[in-house]
Amino acid sequence: MDIYGIPNCSTVKKSRLWLAEHGIAHQFHDFKKEGVTVAQLSAWAEQAGWEKLLNRAGTTWRRLPDEVKTGITTPAAAFALMAEHPSLIKRPILVHQDRLLVGFKEPEYATLLT
Repeated sequence: MDIYGIPNCSTVKKSRLWLAEHGIAHQFHDFKKEGVTVAQLSAWAEQAGWEKLLNRAGTTWRRLPDEVKTGITTPAAAFALMAEHPSLIKRPILVHQDRLLVGFKEPEYATLLT
């Protein structure tokens, strides 16, 4: 099982704590240190949709110029921007076997992992 995110993100912290409390081993991948590829984003978007991957609620999004935000109308544009600014990816991304969860919702984790 792999979990992707940013270590100081509160939602990532909650998800990793939940996994630890339930004795579920996982490999953590830090977007800031390891980056993310367009190929990874594309694969995740096949399951979740590119709009769900794009974090429009964070400060990184709010700081972008309006012309950049309005230019994100295709998966390719979104993937390029997310690869350049990994903070724009909704977190955490949990990959378990052939399943993908975006964000942390305890009931979803419990259904998938217990």
